[in-house]
Amino acid sequence: MDHSISEMNSSHSENTSSLNINSTTASNVLIASSPSSSSTTNSSSRYENQKRRDWNTFGQYLKNHRPPLSLSRCSGAHVLEFLRYLDQFGKTKVHTPICPFYGHPNPPAPCPCPLRQAWGSLDALIGRLRAAFEENGGKPEANPFGARAVRLYLREVRDLQSKARGISYEKKKRKRAAQQQQIPVLPPPPGYYNHAFAN
Repeated sequence: MDHSISEMNSSHSENTSSLNINSTTASNVLIASSPSSSSTTNSSSRYENQKRRDWNTFGQYLKNHRPPLSLSRCSGAHVLEFLRYLDQFGKTKVHTPICPFYGHPNPPAPCPCPLRQAWGSLDALIGRLRAAFEENGGKPEANPFGARAVRLYLREVRDLQSKARGISYEKKKRKRAAQQQQIPVLPPPPGYYNHAFAN
């Protein structure tokens, strides 16, 4: 059921309304797999299934784009258009600077601020689509999901949401790395106590 690049390019003859993707399909693109204690095979299988759904949804987006867009002509700008399109299905409240709850992680009351896709969901989505592009015959140097504009956009979304929601997206340092940075306390050299207390 996966679409290869050649299949996607040849399937764009339909000329339907601009960005007309079923909302259920688009919402499913960003459903993250919940972590569980199951085997690596299961989590790998969930990842592969999600990646396939994401790839098919992006293919549908290109097909319904007006004018229809072939994957070979898809650029970072089209990927950004896709990410902005997905915002309408978002469930993350992103406060505007004029909102009294701007910067509050747990606002005490509702507000009219827009719902958007969470940065983490978009970041994971781009990672899956980037991998799917190359698995379906795309060249790494032509990968629109790895474009500089896409990376900058994701960074901008992360920073904006971090400020608006009062949440830090900084990666937590591993304990092991922190322990390695500590200066070890070494025992005194042999004979130190004998020499120190000889006088």
